[in-house]
Amino acid sequence: MNVYTKPDKRFRRVHVRPSKRRRVIETRRWAARVLFTIFILGVVAYWTPQLLMQSPFLRIDTITVQGNHYLANGEVQALVGQMNGQNILLGDLEVNRERLLTSGWVREATLRRVLPSTIEVVVEERTPIGIGRFTGRLYLIDEAGNVIDEYGPAFSDFQLPIIDGLTVGRGSTLEIDSFRAQLAARVITELQVQPTLGDRVSQIDVGDSYNAVLLLNDDPTLIHIGDERFVERLQTYLELAPALHTRVANIDYVDLRFEHRIYVRPAHKEDDTLRRAFLTSTTDTRRTRVQSLP
Repeated sequence: MNVYTKPDKRFRRVHVRPSKRRRVIETRRWAARVLFTIFILGVVAYWTPQLLMQSPFLRIDTITVQGNHYLANGEVQALVGQMNGQNILLGDLEVNRERLLTSGWVREATLRRVLPSTIEVVVEERTPIGIGRFTGRLYLIDEAGNVIDEYGPAFSDFQLPIIDGLTVGRGSTLEIDSFRAQLAARVITELQVQPTLGDRVSQIDVGDSYNAVLLLNDDPTLIHIGDERFVERLQTYLELAPALHTRVANIDYVDLRFEHRIYVRPAHKEDDTLRRAFLTSTTDTRRTRVQSLP
């Protein structure tokens, strides 16, 4: 049997759609909230950088220097000193790096911001390997022939050889030949492995880029050692020098570039004719023989 009961409307949810006006009001309220949020974000986005740029808390007041040995801290700070007082976020690090590279001592430089108010400068310096002599003046130079600084009393502690023959050209067109500079650097570097040899070298001439010529502190003889085996050849000369000077009283130069043979040129004329002598050495017995050639 079917029983039908009339539903009680008190327990029935009435499906009533909101009116059009109410929907419009809610949409406007949502749009207003969005616009207000965008406005606040815009104000914050605009004023935050302005406040940061003008904040004394972010003004550079300290410049630290690392990596320098020859160049004084004050000299480095003088090159980038215009950054003091600038906002740390606005300071142009690349421009100031280029200023540092104008110093002959600086091979490379790095600048870093350390918030809130410090610039950290790290420099890599050039190392002088000799004192170049050209245009009538003396200059500290590195292994690539770069001029570091003019040599003066401030650098008297450097015990470096004088290097001649570095330049090519004439007059105002003089420039350092990098190949000759590298030859000088190789000679100095290899001889310094044995300080007893390196410390005796007073001058180096690289006018011939394939033949370095040495002058020692206590010996006026010019020593030609070529472009290789510098230590071996200089040691050979030092071992045989007493015998050479016994046979040739005044020597202009000694040439050690030839295997088992040393050419010696007298410093003065004999019978109005310069004679060249060469020494043939037997390395195992150290016996020598001098022959005169026309």
